[in-house]
Amino acid sequence: MPTLPLPPGSTLGILGGGQLGRMLSQAASRLGFDVVILDPEPDSPAGRVSTAQIVAAYDDPEALTALGRAADVVTFEFENVPAASIERLAEAGALVAPGPTALRISQDRVDEKTFLNAVGAPTVAFAVVDTLDDLVVGLTELGLPALLKTRREGYDGKGQVWIHAIEDAPAALESLGGRPAILEAKATFVRELSVIAARDWDGHMAVYPLGENRHEGGVLRTTLAPATVDEKTQVRARAIAEAILDGLDYVGVVGVELFDLGDDVLLVNEIAPRVHNTGHWTQDGCVCDQFEQHIRAVAGWPLGPTTAHARVEMTNLLGDEVDQWRVLSAKSDERLHLYGKTEARPGRKMAHVNRVLGAV
Repeated sequence: MPTLPLPPGSTLGILGGGQLGRMLSQAASRLGFDVVILDPEPDSPAGRVSTAQIVAAYDDPEALTALGRAADVVTFEFENVPAASIERLAEAGALVAPGPTALRISQDRVDEKTFLNAVGAPTVAFAVVDTLDDLVVGLTELGLPALLKTRREGYDGKGQVWIHAIEDAPAALESLGGRPAILEAKATFVRELSVIAARDWDGHMAVYPLGENRHEGGVLRTTLAPATVDEKTQVRARAIAEAILDGLDYVGVVGVELFDLGDDVLLVNEIAPRVHNTGHWTQDGCVCDQFEQHIRAVAGWPLGPTTAHARVEMTNLLGDEVDQWRVLSAKSDERLHLYGKTEARPGRKMAHVNRVLGAV
């Protein structure tokens, strides 16, 4: 087990080679760390900017052993990495952050909402759905419309369906392939907010200003930050984030998506045990962005400042929208962040652009 803080020249392992892994690797490089990526896709976006890449499945025992031996600390870039892989690394003596508990809880929506309510981070009312009878009872108790989601996996609007009438229940459940599901009551919210927060090995925390988010088709389109919120809302969001971090004994950056119901009432939509799309604004709005913050946390370095020096509007570029790079890269108030993906499929996140709106 290495001694913290890790000195420059140490090696970080990252499970996942997508855009979040890429930006984590770039941040680690700025701090003098080497990075090894484990990802099944050869020549992954993160692998191309890192010291090395192990090309293997996330649950490959030999690959995990190799990663654990190569890295002084191991982290992950997305929550669909098998929790068993993180547990295997930890049991083998590797330093892992965040730990397997956070990953396991976030991978099951029922476990996640149960945990959140237990630590004082309230969510919408929900019901466990294993059968059609469960779904009908849940719709009766929670009311219509209600949102049916798979308990596991699913992101960017996938694996979920709105139900507007009881008679639509069988088709809704069938559309999810009969998989275990969760039914969520509709949240009548004023807007969607999010908070990015970090916790280190000693329990110290750092919380960024809130962002206001707009989604289209279940996919994040824009984040405006710092959001225009009153002090009570900011304080309440901070308290929610800190309760989650402490409850998980968390190390690293977490993203917390919130519904703002007005009158200083916030409900947690979901948590992401990693750096988060709604935190990309920090790259051009803060001295220490969320990617450097995550590296600092897992490496045992002091957490960086979270005060915003600029207001930023982040916009995701999906599919062939990335072809606008010539125009976007020429604008003096916009900074383009390209992910190095080779295929621009419809709806795929290819890049984001941060438009700097001026000093805070």
